[in-house]
Amino acid sequence: MALNARRARQLLEISAPLLLQGEQVELTSLAGIGTVSVRKQALTAAVVGVLSAGTVMATVTPRPMYLVLTNQRILFFDGNRGGKPGKLLMNLPRPYVTASAPKKTFLGLKVVTHLTVEGQEGALKVDFPVQTRTDGHRFATALPVTR
Repeated sequence: MALNARRARQLLEISAPLLLQGEQVELTSLAGIGTVSVRKQALTAAVVGVLSAGTVMATVTPRPMYLVLTNQRILFFDGNRGGKPGKLLMNLPRPYVTASAPKKTFLGLKVVTHLTVEGQEGALKVDFPVQTRTDGHRFATALPVTR
């Protein structure tokens, strides 16, 4: 299941003024971008547990972002926790980006790939949740494979 029609339309509307001449949208989706350290997860759980006397449990997740894959770029917009797409956060030129093979994680419910940008150290983790996991395969296979 991909984005619902309303969110996809909103995402296309916000990205349309940013498109270059001849640039075409190939995919729109929602994904968690980045990683959260184990230390931050443990600290958050401990603080919330103490403050709530153990009645509430908290988790920390990567930042949700809408992504627009075009034939020339990858655009990342603020995800507003799954709400209406926000401002443009990242703009990566597609010729300089490669992706790792998509992998299923968390009992096969999520799909994860890692983007590598030429000239940059490290990789950017892109985590497609259960709602958009089919988009994860399409996204990763549309980009050259990281070597």
